[in-house]
Amino acid sequence: MKHKICTSTLVRIGKTVPSMLMRGLGSLLLACLIVTTTMSHAQYPSRSILLVVPYTAGSDADLSARNLAQHAHRYLNGQSVVVMNQPGASGAVGTLAVRNAIPDGHRLLLSRIASQVILPATDRKAQYGANEFTFLSLLEFNPYVCAVKGDAPYTSMKDLIAEIRRQPGKLNFATVGEGTLQNFGPEYLFNLVGLRKDAAVGVPYKGSGELTVSLLSGQTQFACSNLGALLGHLRAGTLRPLMTTTRDSLKELPNVPTARSLGWPEMESLAAWSALAGPSHLPRDVMARWNDALSKLAADRAWLAGVDKLGGIAAVRSSADTDKFVRDQYQLYERLAERLGLRQ
Repeated sequence: MKHKICTSTLVRIGKTVPSMLMRGLGSLLLACLIVTTTMSHAQYPSRSILLVVPYTAGSDADLSARNLAQHAHRYLNGQSVVVMNQPGASGAVGTLAVRNAIPDGHRLLLSRIASQVILPATDRKAQYGANEFTFLSLLEFNPYVCAVKGDAPYTSMKDLIAEIRRQPGKLNFATVGEGTLQNFGPEYLFNLVGLRKDAAVGVPYKGSGELTVSLLSGQTQFACSNLGALLGHLRAGTLRPLMTTTRDSLKELPNVPTARSLGWPEMESLAAWSALAGPSHLPRDVMARWNDALSKLAADRAWLAGVDKLGGIAAVRSSADTDKFVRDQYQLYERLAERLGLRQ
């Protein structure tokens, strides 16, 4: 609207001034557009931003969102970012709520690999597609670790696989639902080593906190999950790490073998991540504001320290690069789901 006002004003002026002055009107128009664009940017955000987490409090997604909320407000006109947990249906409830929200940038999504990519890739009845959103940026990657209880009899991943092979269907592993990386990882590993996908029984829990408790209590014998959820107990020795899927050893777990070193390099495709997204067709001024805020956040020592504390690897990227990354991830997990017979 402001652009139209500027333009119409200049047209009226043009009718009343000598032609020799018209050359100056181009500069005036440019200045007017700059001013109105700046005013538009200054208007967003005009109130607190609601950041929806499609998982429970204390989950990896929740911790990532709260780290973002704690520091991003400094680059958003001082407006707060309020985290709201909206779990359900393997992350679909909160994700769908943001997809259907008014695209004004005041309701955003803490997007996770399971709800954003794996669920649509494995469930043909999913109510949204992986890319039916505006992606603002990736936030961080989360290394993937397989672990057992600290006093478990399995001292290596190959020991564990040998026991599963010896007693098919007897051991349990913890998951946070079928359409999640915690479930995908073990089944993919079973496929790679020639075991049936039900060689061990997946037991679903509401979140990574409950998953960890199940390991500590002996309710389940192993789990493959994000480093952040397990790190404190791995350091304390109450959980024992057997394998990571990163290409190189983790600085937090320097003596833990990688999947590649154990002969399963395909497992490197499994790694969790968080991204910031909104409904499709977010306005340009919203995207510009977040692009500026996130570029500053990427150099913010306090936010980076928070990511590191959670066992993550900071990975801020452009909106376009993030959109392409999500598309590539969807295609990868769609292929894996077909291979493992997980596409329903």
